[in-house]
Amino acid sequence: MNDRLGQTPTAGVIGGGLAGLSASCALAESGLRVTLFERRPYLGGRASSYQHPATGEIIDNCQHVLFGSCTNLIEFYKRIGVAGKIRWSDRMTFIEPGGRRSSLRSSFLPAPLHSAPSFWSVSFLDFTDKLAIARAMALLLPFVVRDNGDTFLGWLQKHGQTKQAIARFWNPILVSALSEDLDRISVSAAAQVVRESMKSVEAGRMGIPMIPLTELYAAAQDYITERGGEVRLRCGVENVRFDQGSPVLSFADGSARFDFMILAVPYFAMAALLPPEEAARPLREKIAHFESSSITGIHLWFDRKITDLPHAVLLDRTIQWMFHKSELQGRSSDGSYIELVVSSSKGLIEKSRQEIIDLALREVREFFPEARSANLLKSTVIKEFNATYSPRPGIDGYRPAHQTSWPSLFLAGDWTATGWPATMEGAVRSGYGAAEALLRGRRFLVPDLAAGGLMRLFG
Repeated sequence: MNDRLGQTPTAGVIGGGLAGLSASCALAESGLRVTLFERRPYLGGRASSYQHPATGEIIDNCQHVLFGSCTNLIEFYKRIGVAGKIRWSDRMTFIEPGGRRSSLRSSFLPAPLHSAPSFWSVSFLDFTDKLAIARAMALLLPFVVRDNGDTFLGWLQKHGQTKQAIARFWNPILVSALSEDLDRISVSAAAQVVRESMKSVEAGRMGIPMIPLTELYAAAQDYITERGGEVRLRCGVENVRFDQGSPVLSFADGSARFDFMILAVPYFAMAALLPPEEAARPLREKIAHFESSSITGIHLWFDRKITDLPHAVLLDRTIQWMFHKSELQGRSSDGSYIELVVSSSKGLIEKSRQEIIDLALREVREFFPEARSANLLKSTVIKEFNATYSPRPGIDGYRPAHQTSWPSLFLAGDWTATGWPATMEGAVRSGYGAAEALLRGRRFLVPDLAAGGLMRLFG
Protein backbone atom coordinates (compact mmCIF):
# COMPACT_ATOMS: atom_id res chain seq x y z
CA MET A 1 0.00 0.00 0.00
CA ASN A 2 1.37 3.41 -0.96
CA ASP A 3 1.56 6.10 1.67
CA ARG A 4 -0.29 9.27 0.79
CA LEU A 5 2.19 12.17 0.47
CA GLY A 6 4.75 10.05 2.27
CA GLN A 7 2.61 9.73 5.37
CA THR A 8 1.80 6.46 7.07
CA PRO A 9 -1.82 5.46 6.33
CA THR A 10 -4.10 5.50 9.35
CA ALA A 11 -6.81 3.00 10.24
CA GLY A 12 -9.48 3.23 12.90
CA VAL A 13 -10.96 0.00 14.22
CA ILE A 14 -14.16 0.14 16.24
CA GLY A 15 -14.65 -2.83 18.56
CA GLY A 16 -12.19 -4.62 20.82
CA GLY A 17 -13.50 -8.15 20.43
CA LEU A 18 -11.62 -10.85 18.54
CA ALA A 19 -12.66 -9.46 15.16
CA GLY A 20 -11.32 -6.00 15.95
CA LEU A 21 -8.20 -7.31 17.68
CA SER A 22 -7.22 -9.61 14.83
CA ALA A 23 -7.85 -6.90 12.22
CA SER A 24 -5.84 -4.37 14.25
CA CYS A 25 -2.89 -6.74 14.71
CA ALA A 26 -2.83 -7.53 10.97
CA LEU A 27 -2.93 -3.86 9.99
CA ALA A 28 -0.34 -2.84 12.58
CA GLU A 29 2.00 -5.55 11.32
CA SER A 30 1.54 -4.18 7.80
CA GLY A 31 2.75 -0.74 8.80
CA LEU A 32 -0.52 1.17 9.21
CA ARG A 33 -0.98 3.41 12.21
CA VAL A 34 -3.90 1.75 13.96
CA THR A 35 -6.21 3.16 16.61
CA LEU A 36 -8.57 0.65 18.22
CA PHE A 37 -11.64 1.97 20.03
CA GLU A 38 -13.46 -0.08 22.68
CA ARG A 39 -16.30 1.28 24.80
CA ARG A 40 -15.64 -1.09 27.70
CA PRO A 41 -12.67 -0.80 30.08
CA TYR A 42 -11.31 -4.16 28.88
CA LEU A 43 -10.77 -6.09 25.65
CA GLY A 44 -12.32 -9.30 24.38
CA GLY A 45 -15.89 -8.25 23.55
CA ARG A 46 -18.20 -11.17 24.20
CA ALA A 47 -15.10 -13.27 25.02
CA SER A 48 -13.87 -11.19 27.94
CA SER A 49 -13.38 -11.27 31.69
CA TYR A 50 -13.61 -8.71 34.45
CA GLN A 51 -13.62 -8.38 38.21
CA HIS A 52 -17.13 -9.13 39.37
CA PRO A 53 -18.11 -6.56 42.01
CA ALA A 54 -20.27 -8.85 44.16
CA THR A 55 -17.83 -11.77 44.36
CA GLY A 56 -14.51 -9.94 44.01
CA GLU A 57 -13.43 -12.65 41.55
CA ILE A 58 -12.07 -12.31 38.01
CA ILE A 59 -14.62 -14.17 35.89
CA ASP A 60 -15.13 -14.82 32.19
CA ASN A 61 -18.45 -13.55 30.88
CA CYS A 62 -18.88 -17.00 29.32
CA GLN A 63 -16.62 -20.00 28.88
CA HIS A 64 -15.10 -20.10 25.40
CA VAL A 65 -13.37 -23.10 23.88
CA LEU A 66 -11.61 -23.81 20.60
CA PHE A 67 -10.80 -26.90 18.59
CA GLY A 68 -7.85 -28.04 16.53
CA SER A 69 -9.75 -27.12 13.38
CA CYS A 70 -9.69 -23.42 14.41
CA THR A 71 -6.59 -22.68 12.34
CA ASN A 72 -6.90 -18.90 12.22
CA LEU A 73 -7.62 -18.53 15.92
CA ILE A 74 -4.60 -20.71 16.72
CA GLU A 75 -2.47 -18.61 14.35
CA PHE A 76 -3.70 -15.44 16.08
CA TYR A 77 -2.76 -16.85 19.48
CA LYS A 78 0.70 -17.67 18.13
CA ARG A 79 0.98 -14.18 16.63
CA ILE A 80 0.36 -12.44 19.97
CA GLY A 81 2.34 -14.99 21.97
CA VAL A 82 -0.33 -16.73 24.04
CA ALA A 83 -0.57 -20.13 22.32
CA GLY A 84 1.06 -21.70 25.37
CA LYS A 85 -1.83 -20.52 27.55
CA ILE A 86 -4.26 -23.02 25.99
CA ARG A 87 -4.84 -26.41 27.62
CA TRP A 88 -5.65 -29.12 25.09
CA SER A 89 -7.65 -32.30 25.61
CA ASP A 90 -8.62 -35.20 23.36
CA ARG A 91 -11.23 -36.57 25.79
CA MET A 92 -14.86 -35.51 26.17
CA THR A 93 -16.63 -36.88 29.25
CA PHE A 94 -20.42 -37.26 29.34
CA ILE A 95 -22.15 -37.61 32.71
CA GLU A 96 -25.67 -38.90 33.30
CA PRO A 97 -27.82 -37.82 36.25
CA GLY A 98 -26.63 -40.01 39.12
CA GLY A 99 -22.98 -39.64 38.14
CA ARG A 100 -22.31 -42.42 35.61
CA ARG A 101 -19.56 -41.34 33.20
CA SER A 102 -18.66 -42.18 29.61
CA SER A 103 -15.87 -40.72 27.49
CA LEU A 104 -15.24 -40.12 23.82
CA ARG A 105 -11.54 -40.08 22.97
CA SER A 106 -9.14 -40.72 20.11
CA SER A 107 -7.64 -44.07 19.25
CA PHE A 108 -5.03 -45.40 16.80
CA LEU A 109 -7.60 -45.56 13.98
CA PRO A 110 -7.51 -42.99 11.14
CA ALA A 111 -10.06 -40.17 10.92
CA PRO A 112 -13.02 -40.25 10.94
CA LEU A 113 -12.86 -43.60 12.75
CA HIS A 114 -10.50 -42.40 15.48
CA SER A 115 -13.30 -42.04 18.04
CA ALA A 116 -15.16 -45.20 17.01
CA PRO A 117 -13.87 -47.60 19.72
CA SER A 118 -14.89 -45.25 22.55
CA PHE A 119 -18.13 -44.29 20.79
CA TRP A 120 -19.31 -47.90 20.58
CA SER A 121 -18.46 -48.46 24.25
CA VAL A 122 -20.21 -45.43 25.84
CA SER A 123 -23.03 -46.27 28.23
CA PHE A 124 -25.28 -43.22 27.74
CA LEU A 125 -26.44 -44.45 24.30
CA ASP A 126 -27.84 -47.87 23.44
CA PHE A 127 -26.99 -49.86 20.33
CA THR A 128 -29.96 -48.52 18.34
CA ASP A 129 -28.91 -44.94 19.12
CA LYS A 130 -25.34 -45.59 18.07
CA LEU A 131 -26.36 -47.25 14.83
CA ALA A 132 -28.59 -44.29 13.94
CA ILE A 133 -25.78 -41.82 14.69
CA ALA A 134 -23.34 -43.82 12.59
CA ARG A 135 -25.75 -43.73 9.62
CA ALA A 136 -26.12 -39.96 9.97
CA MET A 137 -22.35 -39.51 10.15
CA ALA A 138 -21.97 -41.48 6.94
CA LEU A 139 -24.19 -38.89 5.24
CA LEU A 140 -22.66 -35.78 6.83
CA LEU A 141 -18.93 -36.47 6.65
CA PRO A 142 -18.14 -37.20 2.99
CA PHE A 143 -19.66 -34.08 1.41
CA VAL A 144 -20.20 -30.39 2.05
CA VAL A 145 -23.91 -30.05 2.87
CA ARG A 146 -25.71 -26.96 1.56
CA ASP A 147 -28.46 -24.97 3.24
CA ASN A 148 -31.72 -26.27 1.77
CA GLY A 149 -34.06 -24.38 4.10
CA ASP A 150 -34.56 -27.30 6.49
CA THR A 151 -33.65 -27.25 10.16
CA PHE A 152 -31.18 -29.75 11.50
CA LEU A 153 -33.80 -31.25 13.79
CA GLY A 154 -35.96 -31.92 10.74
CA TRP A 155 -32.97 -33.49 8.99
CA LEU A 156 -32.26 -35.73 12.00
CA GLN A 157 -35.86 -36.90 12.18
CA LYS A 158 -35.94 -37.50 8.43
CA HIS A 159 -32.84 -39.67 8.71
CA GLY A 160 -34.09 -41.94 11.47
CA GLN A 161 -32.40 -40.53 14.55
CA THR A 162 -33.81 -41.85 17.80
CA LYS A 163 -35.10 -39.50 20.49
CA GLN A 164 -32.24 -40.49 22.77
CA ALA A 165 -29.61 -39.98 20.05
CA ILE A 166 -30.97 -36.47 19.47
CA ALA A 167 -31.24 -35.62 23.18
CA ARG A 168 -27.95 -37.12 24.34
CA PHE A 169 -25.64 -36.73 21.34
CA TRP A 170 -26.70 -34.22 18.71
CA ASN A 171 -28.28 -31.75 21.11
CA PRO A 172 -25.41 -31.27 23.61
CA ILE A 173 -22.77 -31.10 20.88
CA LEU A 174 -24.47 -28.81 18.39
CA VAL A 175 -26.42 -26.52 20.73
CA SER A 176 -23.16 -25.86 22.57
CA ALA A 177 -21.25 -25.24 19.34
CA LEU A 178 -23.87 -23.02 17.67
CA SER A 179 -25.74 -21.56 20.66
CA GLU A 180 -29.13 -22.34 19.17
CA ASP A 181 -31.81 -25.02 19.41
CA LEU A 182 -31.77 -27.82 16.84
CA ASP A 183 -35.12 -26.73 15.43
CA ARG A 184 -33.58 -23.36 14.52
CA ILE A 185 -30.16 -24.47 13.22
CA SER A 186 -29.61 -24.80 9.49
CA VAL A 187 -28.48 -28.16 8.14
CA SER A 188 -25.39 -26.57 6.59
CA ALA A 189 -24.21 -25.00 9.88
CA ALA A 190 -24.64 -28.25 11.80
CA ALA A 191 -23.00 -30.32 9.07
CA GLN A 192 -20.01 -27.99 8.98
CA VAL A 193 -19.45 -28.35 12.73
CA VAL A 194 -19.61 -32.14 12.45
CA ARG A 195 -17.33 -32.32 9.40
CA GLU A 196 -14.72 -29.90 10.74
CA SER A 197 -14.52 -31.70 14.10
CA MET A 198 -14.07 -35.12 12.49
CA LYS A 199 -11.78 -34.33 9.53
CA SER A 200 -8.64 -35.38 11.43
CA VAL A 201 -7.51 -36.52 14.85
CA GLU A 202 -6.12 -33.04 15.50
CA ALA A 203 -9.36 -31.31 14.49
CA GLY A 204 -11.38 -32.66 17.40
CA ARG A 205 -8.94 -31.71 20.18
CA MET A 206 -10.54 -29.18 22.52
CA GLY A 207 -8.58 -26.21 23.82
CA ILE A 208 -9.49 -24.15 26.88
CA PRO A 209 -7.70 -20.96 27.99
CA MET A 210 -5.83 -21.40 31.27
CA ILE A 211 -6.02 -17.72 32.14
CA PRO A 212 -8.91 -15.22 32.19
CA LEU A 213 -9.93 -14.18 28.69
CA THR A 214 -9.12 -10.48 28.99
CA GLU A 215 -5.66 -11.37 30.28
CA LEU A 216 -5.28 -13.52 27.18
CA TYR A 217 -6.19 -10.64 24.88
CA ALA A 218 -4.10 -8.04 26.71
CA ALA A 219 -1.25 -9.52 24.68
CA ALA A 220 -2.99 -8.27 21.52
CA GLN A 221 -2.98 -4.74 22.94
CA ASP A 222 0.76 -5.01 23.48
CA TYR A 223 1.20 -6.30 19.92
CA ILE A 224 -0.64 -3.26 18.52
CA THR A 225 1.10 -0.63 20.66
CA GLU A 226 4.55 -2.11 20.07
CA ARG A 227 3.97 -1.46 16.35
CA GLY A 228 3.01 2.16 16.78
CA GLY A 229 -0.72 1.72 17.29
CA GLU A 230 -3.02 2.85 20.07
CA VAL A 231 -5.80 1.15 22.02
CA ARG A 232 -8.39 3.49 23.52
CA LEU A 233 -10.54 1.84 26.19
CA ARG A 234 -13.70 3.41 27.66
CA CYS A 235 -14.14 5.19 24.36
CA GLY A 236 -17.53 4.52 22.82
CA VAL A 237 -17.96 5.64 19.22
CA GLU A 238 -21.27 7.30 18.46
CA ASN A 239 -21.31 7.27 14.65
CA VAL A 240 -19.27 7.31 11.47
CA ARG A 241 -19.58 9.86 8.67
CA PHE A 242 -17.57 10.71 5.58
CA ASP A 243 -15.77 13.93 4.75
CA GLN A 244 -14.33 14.06 1.23
CA GLY A 245 -14.22 10.27 1.17
CA SER A 246 -12.41 9.88 4.50
CA PRO A 247 -14.21 8.22 7.41
CA VAL A 248 -14.65 10.42 10.47
CA LEU A 249 -15.86 8.94 13.74
CA SER A 250 -17.51 10.87 16.54
CA PHE A 251 -17.35 10.09 20.24
CA ALA A 252 -18.30 11.91 23.40
CA ASP A 253 -15.32 14.24 23.62
CA GLY A 254 -14.41 14.78 20.00
CA SER A 255 -13.90 13.20 16.61
CA ALA A 256 -11.11 11.61 14.58
CA ARG A 257 -10.40 11.23 10.86
CA PHE A 258 -8.75 8.19 9.32
CA ASP A 259 -7.74 6.97 5.90
CA PHE A 260 -9.54 3.69 6.54
CA MET A 261 -12.08 2.35 9.01
CA ILE A 262 -13.09 -1.15 10.11
CA LEU A 263 -16.36 -1.59 11.98
CA ALA A 264 -15.81 -4.71 14.09
CA VAL A 265 -18.95 -4.70 16.21
CA PRO A 266 -21.88 -7.14 16.55
CA TYR A 267 -24.66 -6.80 14.01
CA PHE A 268 -27.05 -5.32 16.57
CA ALA A 269 -24.61 -2.45 17.27
CA MET A 270 -23.97 -1.71 13.60
CA ALA A 271 -27.12 0.27 12.76
CA ALA A 272 -26.30 3.11 15.15
CA LEU A 273 -22.83 3.56 13.65
CA LEU A 274 -23.66 3.53 9.94
CA PRO A 275 -23.90 6.85 8.12
CA PRO A 276 -27.51 7.98 7.53
CA GLU A 277 -27.10 7.71 3.79
CA GLU A 278 -28.92 5.83 1.04
CA ALA A 279 -25.74 3.82 0.45
CA ALA A 280 -26.24 2.20 3.88
CA ARG A 281 -29.72 0.92 3.07
CA PRO A 282 -28.74 -2.51 1.60
CA LEU A 283 -26.59 -3.27 4.65
CA ARG A 284 -29.33 -2.16 7.05
CA GLU A 285 -31.77 -4.44 5.24
CA LYS A 286 -29.42 -7.40 5.65
CA ILE A 287 -28.92 -6.66 9.34
CA ALA A 288 -32.69 -6.67 9.85
CA HIS A 289 -32.77 -10.42 9.11
CA PHE A 290 -30.49 -11.33 12.02
CA GLU A 291 -31.70 -12.60 15.38
CA SER A 292 -29.75 -13.21 18.59
CA SER A 293 -29.34 -16.29 20.70
CA SER A 294 -28.45 -16.15 24.39
CA ILE A 295 -25.94 -17.97 26.60
CA THR A 296 -26.01 -18.08 30.39
CA GLY A 297 -22.95 -18.73 32.55
CA ILE A 298 -23.41 -19.79 36.18
CA HIS A 299 -20.38 -19.41 38.46
CA LEU A 300 -20.25 -21.38 41.71
CA TRP A 301 -17.57 -21.51 44.41
CA PHE A 302 -17.62 -24.50 46.79
CA ASP A 303 -15.66 -25.00 49.99
CA ARG A 304 -14.29 -28.37 48.85
CA LYS A 305 -13.34 -30.22 45.69
CA ILE A 306 -16.46 -31.64 44.05
CA THR A 307 -14.90 -33.39 41.01
CA ASP A 308 -11.59 -34.43 39.51
CA LEU A 309 -12.73 -33.58 35.98
CA PRO A 310 -11.55 -30.41 34.20
CA HIS A 311 -14.76 -30.31 32.13
CA ALA A 312 -17.76 -32.47 31.25
CA VAL A 313 -20.97 -32.62 29.22
CA LEU A 314 -24.02 -32.95 31.49
CA LEU A 315 -26.94 -34.91 30.04
CA ASP A 316 -30.73 -34.66 30.31
CA ARG A 317 -30.85 -31.46 32.34
CA THR A 318 -30.79 -27.70 31.80
CA ILE A 319 -27.04 -27.35 32.38
CA GLN A 320 -25.07 -28.56 29.35
CA TRP A 321 -21.41 -28.12 30.32
CA MET A 322 -19.33 -27.97 33.48
CA PHE A 323 -15.90 -26.32 33.45
CA HIS A 324 -13.78 -26.79 36.57
CA LYS A 325 -12.11 -23.39 36.51
CA SER A 326 -9.95 -23.88 39.58
CA GLU A 327 -8.53 -26.99 37.90
CA LEU A 328 -8.19 -25.43 34.44
CA GLN A 329 -6.52 -22.29 35.76
CA GLY A 330 -4.25 -24.14 38.17
CA ARG A 331 -5.59 -22.45 41.29
CA SER A 332 -4.15 -23.92 44.50
CA SER A 333 -7.22 -24.39 46.64
CA ASP A 334 -9.08 -27.07 48.54
CA GLY A 335 -12.33 -25.83 47.04
CA SER A 336 -13.87 -25.90 43.58
CA TYR A 337 -14.72 -22.98 41.34
CA ILE A 338 -16.89 -24.22 38.50
CA GLU A 339 -18.62 -22.51 35.61
CA LEU A 340 -21.80 -24.05 34.22
CA VAL A 341 -22.92 -23.14 30.72
CA VAL A 342 -26.36 -23.13 29.17
CA SER A 343 -26.28 -22.31 25.47
CA SER A 344 -29.46 -21.11 23.75
CA SER A 345 -30.69 -20.24 27.24
CA LYS A 346 -34.09 -18.81 26.30
CA GLY A 347 -35.74 -20.61 29.21
CA LEU A 348 -33.51 -18.83 31.77
CA ILE A 349 -33.85 -15.26 30.53
CA GLU A 350 -36.89 -14.47 32.67
CA LYS A 351 -35.68 -16.36 35.73
CA SER A 352 -34.16 -14.51 38.67
CA ARG A 353 -30.55 -14.96 39.71
CA GLN A 354 -31.60 -16.98 42.77
CA GLU A 355 -33.90 -19.24 40.74
CA ILE A 356 -31.03 -20.04 38.40
CA ILE A 357 -28.60 -20.66 41.26
CA ASP A 358 -31.10 -23.01 42.95
CA LEU A 359 -31.63 -24.91 39.69
CA ALA A 360 -27.88 -25.18 39.10
CA LEU A 361 -27.23 -26.48 42.60
CA ARG A 362 -29.90 -29.17 42.25
CA GLU A 363 -28.44 -30.35 38.98
CA VAL A 364 -24.77 -30.18 40.05
CA ARG A 365 -25.59 -32.37 43.05
CA GLU A 366 -27.21 -34.92 40.74
CA PHE A 367 -24.07 -35.23 38.63
CA PHE A 368 -21.38 -34.83 41.30
CA PRO A 369 -22.14 -36.67 44.58
CA GLU A 370 -19.29 -34.81 46.34
CA ALA A 371 -21.23 -31.56 45.86
CA ARG A 372 -24.05 -32.79 48.09
CA SER A 373 -21.99 -32.22 51.23
CA ALA A 374 -20.17 -29.14 49.92
CA ASN A 375 -21.09 -25.64 51.02
CA LEU A 376 -21.67 -22.97 48.42
CA LEU A 377 -19.47 -19.99 49.31
CA LYS A 378 -20.53 -17.55 46.60
CA SER A 379 -22.16 -17.49 43.21
CA THR A 380 -23.14 -15.32 40.30
CA VAL A 381 -25.02 -15.56 37.01
CA ILE A 382 -24.00 -13.88 33.76
CA LYS A 383 -26.63 -13.67 31.02
CA GLU A 384 -25.38 -12.85 27.52
CA PHE A 385 -28.62 -11.93 25.78
CA ASN A 386 -26.92 -11.33 22.41
CA ALA A 387 -24.21 -13.97 22.65
CA THR A 388 -24.33 -15.00 18.98
CA TYR A 389 -26.47 -14.58 15.92
CA SER A 390 -28.95 -17.39 15.33
CA PRO A 391 -27.65 -19.73 12.56
CA ARG A 392 -31.12 -20.49 11.28
CA PRO A 393 -31.85 -21.66 7.72
CA GLY A 394 -31.25 -18.99 5.09
CA ILE A 395 -29.27 -16.55 7.24
CA ASP A 396 -26.01 -17.08 5.34
CA GLY A 397 -27.58 -15.29 2.39
CA TYR A 398 -27.70 -12.08 4.44
CA ARG A 399 -24.19 -12.17 5.90
CA PRO A 400 -22.37 -9.19 4.34
CA ALA A 401 -18.93 -9.13 2.74
CA HIS A 402 -16.05 -7.21 4.30
CA GLN A 403 -16.23 -4.53 1.60
CA THR A 404 -18.98 -1.91 1.79
CA SER A 405 -20.45 0.77 -0.45
CA TRP A 406 -17.69 3.07 0.80
CA PRO A 407 -14.16 2.24 -0.50
CA SER A 408 -12.54 3.19 2.81
CA LEU A 409 -14.96 1.40 5.15
CA PHE A 410 -14.83 -2.34 5.92
CA LEU A 411 -16.74 -4.77 8.14
CA ALA A 412 -15.55 -7.45 10.55
CA GLY A 413 -17.45 -9.64 12.96
CA ASP A 414 -18.42 -13.30 13.30
CA TRP A 415 -21.74 -12.43 11.59
CA THR A 416 -20.09 -11.37 8.32
CA ALA A 417 -19.52 -13.76 5.40
CA THR A 418 -16.63 -15.74 6.86
CA GLY A 419 -17.77 -19.21 5.82
CA TRP A 420 -17.86 -20.18 9.52
CA PRO A 421 -20.60 -19.89 12.15
CA ALA A 422 -20.47 -17.50 15.13
CA THR A 423 -17.36 -18.79 16.86
CA MET A 424 -14.02 -17.34 17.96
CA GLU A 425 -12.57 -18.83 14.77
CA GLY A 426 -15.22 -17.03 12.73
CA ALA A 427 -14.42 -13.75 14.47
CA VAL A 428 -10.69 -13.99 13.73
CA ARG A 429 -11.40 -14.99 10.14
CA SER A 430 -13.51 -11.87 9.79
CA GLY A 431 -10.77 -9.63 11.20
CA TYR A 432 -8.13 -11.08 8.92
CA GLY A 433 -10.54 -10.98 5.98
CA ALA A 434 -11.31 -7.29 6.56
CA ALA A 435 -7.58 -6.51 6.75
CA GLU A 436 -7.01 -8.36 3.47
CA ALA A 437 -9.83 -6.44 1.79
CA LEU A 438 -8.39 -3.15 3.01
CA LEU A 439 -4.79 -3.88 2.03
CA ARG A 440 -5.57 -5.59 -1.30
CA GLY A 441 -2.73 -8.01 -1.69
CA ARG A 442 -1.63 -9.05 1.78
CA ARG A 443 -2.64 -12.48 3.06
CA PHE A 444 -3.44 -13.16 6.69
CA LEU A 445 -6.01 -15.95 6.54
CA VAL A 446 -4.40 -19.37 6.89
CA PRO A 447 -5.71 -22.53 5.20
CA ASP A 448 -8.22 -24.85 6.82
CA LEU A 449 -6.82 -27.80 8.67
CA ALA A 450 -6.01 -30.51 6.17
CA ALA A 451 -8.13 -33.64 6.20
CA GLY A 452 -6.42 -36.67 7.65
CA GLY A 453 -6.80 -40.42 7.45
CA LEU A 454 -9.74 -41.62 5.38
CA MET A 455 -11.19 -38.10 5.30
CA ARG A 456 -8.57 -37.25 2.67
CA LEU A 457 -10.66 -39.25 0.23
CA PHE A 458 -13.39 -36.62 0.50
CA GLY A 459 -11.23 -33.50 0.27
